Amino acid sequence: MFVTKAEFKRSYKRKMSSMFGKALEEASLADKYITLASMIRDTINERWVRTNESYLEQETRQVYYFSLEFLLGRFLESNLLYLDICDTVRQGLSEMGIDLEDLIESEPDAGLGNGGLGRLAACFLDSLASQALPGHGCGIRYKYGLFAQKIIDGYQVELPDNWLRETNAWEIRKPDKAAIVKFGGRIKTVSDEKKSPRFEHVDYLPVKAVPYDMPIPGYRNGTVNTLRLWSAEVVDNEFDFSSFSRGDYINAVSNRYAVEAISEVLYPDDSNYKNRQLRLKQQYFFVSAGLQSIVRRYKKKKLDIHRLADHIAVHINDTHPALAVPELMRILMDEEGLGWDEAWRMTTRIVAYTNHTIMPEALETWPYEVFRDLLPRIMMIVEEINARFCARLQKAYPGEPERVRRMAIISDGVIKMANLAVVGAFSVNGVAEVHSQLLQNSVMRELYEFFPKKFNNKTNGVTHRRWLIKANPGLSSLLSETLGTPLAHQPEKLADLMAHADDKALGEQLRLVKRANKERLAAFIQRAVGVTVDPDSLFDVQVKRIHAYKRQLLNALHVLHLYNQLRDDPDLDIVPRTVIIAGKAAPSYYYAKNIIKFINELAVLINGDPRVNDRLKVVFLENYGIQMAELIFPAADLSEQISTASKEASGTSNMKFMMNGAVTIGTDDGANIEIRAAVGDDNFFPFGLSVGEVLRYYREGGYSAAALAASDQRLSRLIRQLQGELFPRLPQDEFHNIVRSLLDYNDEFFVLRDFGSYAAAQARVDAAFRDRAAWQRMSLVNIAQSGRFSSDRTIGLYASEIWKLTPCPVPQRSPVLIQK
Repeated sequence: MFVTKAEFKRSYKRKMSSMFGKALEEASLADKYITLASMIRDTINERWVRTNESYLEQETRQVYYFSLEFLLGRFLESNLLYLDICDTVRQGLSEMGIDLEDLIESEPDAGLGNGGLGRLAACFLDSLASQALPGHGCGIRYKYGLFAQKIIDGYQVELPDNWLRETNAWEIRKPDKAAIVKFGGRIKTVSDEKKSPRFEHVDYLPVKAVPYDMPIPGYRNGTVNTLRLWSAEVVDNEFDFSSFSRGDYINAVSNRYAVEAISEVLYPDDSNYKNRQLRLKQQYFFVSAGLQSIVRRYKKKKLDIHRLADHIAVHINDTHPALAVPELMRILMDEEGLGWDEAWRMTTRIVAYTNHTIMPEALETWPYEVFRDLLPRIMMIVEEINARFCARLQKAYPGEPERVRRMAIISDGVIKMANLAVVGAFSVNGVAEVHSQLLQNSVMRELYEFFPKKFNNKTNGVTHRRWLIKANPGLSSLLSETLGTPLAHQPEKLADLMAHADDKALGEQLRLVKRANKERLAAFIQRAVGVTVDPDSLFDVQVKRIHAYKRQLLNALHVLHLYNQLRDDPDLDIVPRTVIIAGKAAPSYYYAKNIIKFINELAVLINGDPRVNDRLKVVFLENYGIQMAELIFPAADLSEQISTASKEASGTSNMKFMMNGAVTIGTDDGANIEIRAAVGDDNFFPFGLSVGEVLRYYREGGYSAAALAASDQRLSRLIRQLQGELFPRLPQDEFHNIVRSLLDYNDEFFVLRDFGSYAAAQARVDAAFRDRAAWQRMSLVNIAQSGRFSSDRTIGLYASEIWKLTPCPVPQRSPVLIQK
């Protein structure tokens, strides 16, 4: 698309006048942002309609990606980039006295996700559209997202993330596409002598699911796919007038609040019964609404319902949408009149499942009574699926009731959602080679032995368009110039950089780009937390969800160890280091929140000590999100990927850091293993226990954290400092839970066991960073090998090997102007 500055300026003023009845001089920043966003959306909408028409005309096979999270970030800048009009718009606005950066900054992050799971879903949608693959997202339109994190006196405090306070200019509400989702009630059997019994759901609570559609444009290719997000609303009688008349004001609106709570918050605190029930409501809500919508759209095309599996695939992102299996069965049987056997054959040809974790607490289970009372018809279907599956197991494994119990979908009074997903899906994939091996050989070994052909690996990837081209334009331009080719659709071309690995002039150019990015991040840190950091220091970065297995604690203990060394020897020669940590802890995860407090106390201690703060700084950045990430990844020198081996399914921050030239210090865990193999040991800092060693310790024991701490003077000192020696202003038991986790509970995630190896690896980092030319070569090798970790590659494999999708390019029309 091409738009001249003059045409853009005329259109912008007209749009402002028509939307707000204001002259440009009278407009607020919000008015200016909404005007521009509306103009861009008008252009996208035309392509959106054309894309849907093209899919309809070609009767193309489509995939629907169901995820509880989509961590999308802001849209304005990326949409301008993807439409290739960013420079024209920037210049046109500037001539009208408007700074595009101000408009970009005024847009809130979409509060639709939390961490890697949601960002992966967003990267996948980007790659689907950018490769002209017919694929759409389905999720929940959270009103408040997860939460806005504030750090007050070092503690995490959760505030509402009201990202929808202002208009979301990128969504379109479609009440005519609403669906009814049913909760509670009872199931009435209707018999007919000539037909099989029918099941009628009565006395239920109806919830209206209203879709809000958001366009997902491909990169400069005309394709616009759809992210459909569902909002929960009352069906009718949202205001109980009779209760209000009696003075019962709370009950007058209680029904509305109970319904709307379903789409209020991502991951409600599940430490109490009501919120745990709310999570189950959320999962069924968007799965039911989404599947109803898909089937309705399919039937509208007058296609044969018996051929549904030929035209669609439904992919469930982790176990949260596993209810897609029984819900699709319900729709096919109760609403479309299919028999069980045909409905099951279709369901198990349509649903595919990605597992993202081996952590037991993340392999969801639901108490039988909660499930039955909330979803009575779904419970009946799950019981039937389980009964038929167990009959197959008993035939395959006679005399092995314990094996059948372990593999069953329902046992010990709970419904096991991962087992349901495996049984009901035609494909089950892990997200890194080691993760997929662990699923097959350990966590799901018995299910794998029964369904060996279902299991496969699809190593995660990230979109280089967001994390390199958009986030790091200086590096992107340098790489394109060096390689003589744009990288937007060819990330694999980054491998050609290996021919330039010893080009010192290129290395120096890379250093200057990195230096500029570090200056930008340093300025942000100064504004955000008031700490001055040196852009020439080693930027040592760990950004991810705060969790015990991700081992921010190991990082923090090493920082304290460095501080101890500097205090003991004021003349110690170390490379100046800025340690940057960011991430949120779940509101009820008090241990993780205690780690945040510990990191912040270290920051106060170290940053305020003039004896060391010219060589060591610590920064915890609050409310980590996409926009902050786009500042951090391009500026990082060292990427901390230090999870306990076997615990991280894949990780994707490791790929984003690598793509931007950071070098990884990491365990042999998740995709770290594949990154290390790609770049070689000379360009990676490995440490720690292997997966096999970790699993052996869990299986056979033999590790005593207390004995190790007592025998290592460094660890003994760190433990004493945690017990209060170093923080006299705090209660002596402030970090009691951390000490207990290490000693009394025998260091479940091997923080102390890996400390010595980690400290030695960090010493190698220090030595390597002194030789800047050698470090730049390491950085270049990491960039060169990052193309294989593009989500374009990952989605290409999903499309060809699981979904059986082929590209469906949208016919291009003559260039159009932004709508006036």
